[in-house]
Amino acid sequence: MPKIKTHSSSKKRLSTLKSGKVKRNVANRAHKLTGKSSKRKMALKQDAFVDSANMKAVKKLLPYG
Repeated sequence: MPKIKTHSSSKKRLSTLKSGKVKRNVANRAHKLTGKSSKRKMALKQDAFVDSANMKAVKKLLPYG
């Protein structure tokens, strides 16, 4: 059986933890930061995890992760 290819953009954006959770970046941190409060920007720095509803799709994108 041939190897499954890993989705290139997903491997750059997501990382798998030992617990099996998948870490992702929070959106809205790229530009137009002057209109956002400092409190909001600090909250956007924190890591987020992929929701359980999307885990099946993510596991297909990162088969060896």
